[in-house]
Amino acid sequence: MAVSGVFAIGYSLFRLLVEFFRLPDAHLGYGIPIGGVLATRNAVIPYAVGVDIACRVKLSVFDLPTKLLESEPDRLKNAIEHETRFGVGASFVDRGGHGTPRDHAVMDEDWSICPVTNMSKDKAWHQLGTSGSGNHFVEFGVLTVNNDNASQLGLPASAGEEKYLALLSHSGSRGAGAAVCNHYSSLAMRMHPELDKQAAHLAWLELDSHEGQEYWDAMNLMGRYASANHACIHDAIARHLGADVLAGVENHHNFAWKETHADPDTGEPVEMVVHRKGATPAGEGAMGIIPGSMATPGYVVVGKGGAGSLDSAAHGAGRVMSRKKAKESFRWNHVKPILEKAGVTLLSAGLDEVPGVYKDIEQVMADQADLVQKVARFDPKMVKMAPAGERPED
Repeated sequence: MAVSGVFAIGYSLFRLLVEFFRLPDAHLGYGIPIGGVLATRNAVIPYAVGVDIACRVKLSVFDLPTKLLESEPDRLKNAIEHETRFGVGASFVDRGGHGTPRDHAVMDEDWSICPVTNMSKDKAWHQLGTSGSGNHFVEFGVLTVNNDNASQLGLPASAGEEKYLALLSHSGSRGAGAAVCNHYSSLAMRMHPELDKQAAHLAWLELDSHEGQEYWDAMNLMGRYASANHACIHDAIARHLGADVLAGVENHHNFAWKETHADPDTGEPVEMVVHRKGATPAGEGAMGIIPGSMATPGYVVVGKGGAGSLDSAAHGAGRVMSRKKAKESFRWNHVKPILEKAGVTLLSAGLDEVPGVYKDIEQVMADQADLVQKVARFDPKMVKMAPAGERPED
């Protein structure tokens, strides 16, 4: 299709899904808003995928009693502190080359598919099993499952509700994913100098071009790497605790998928490239997790499918203010009572991630009741995020 047609279709659907149909967690971001969905034909927009390619959320349900949160908190704390790392550049190998990186089959794949992935392989290996900064977290909590929904998670049915100790993590493809995004978004912008400054972040690569196929392959490798990253975190913590995993759910955002949807003009089914930036797949029967904040619940959900949203749903509560505004607005002595009331032990975090910077998760869920059905509720109880220089106890 002509280049102008690719952009016209993408912009039309961008307006439909973000301006006229806006996912309830939507907030400002480069290219398209976080919480936005954008479809194109035969083209991929690196910045509509995002910097943290394939950022995802993973939940594991353990065969351990929830009472450990109160009776043996240090046991759980040590599992998180010893088995993962947090922050920009976090790695299991220090600058002197000392340390033991995690092992996963993803590192045996072909990382020479493009120069960027080839150069990033060693760094990616050293960072495998780590979490980034910002809103990335690893946390223990209580998963409440109603008997009617237990089978959807592969858990045994019982009378009433059952409560399980669960681990929830949120992170992505680390430095390797950022390198892929930066290279190919810059390349796309150089290839489309006709775009004005406001539209530059929507620069695209056609999938039948060498550059487009190279990015597509690199993006998918980053998706597998991000999944491996979570697998390493959860496997290591389970081993540390001597726990078995009873059930698990994961889903990712900041990605592009080839999917078949109705053409907005003709209604005929066509293949589209669906970009979900801070949005998650919610096709009929698709399982996922939508977290709230460090002091509010998240929900395991099953998608209902929705043509108006291109089978998509919110990926979380969504921010109500910038990180700079959050640091100006909050102090830990104001946040501590909120955490205590929710029964949350905060191991570390920045002020830019406190509960007040997020939308009301219950309202977000109510606003997308036509897109997803709640299956279980996760209440965070022990939270670890990258520290940002502040001390939560102050």
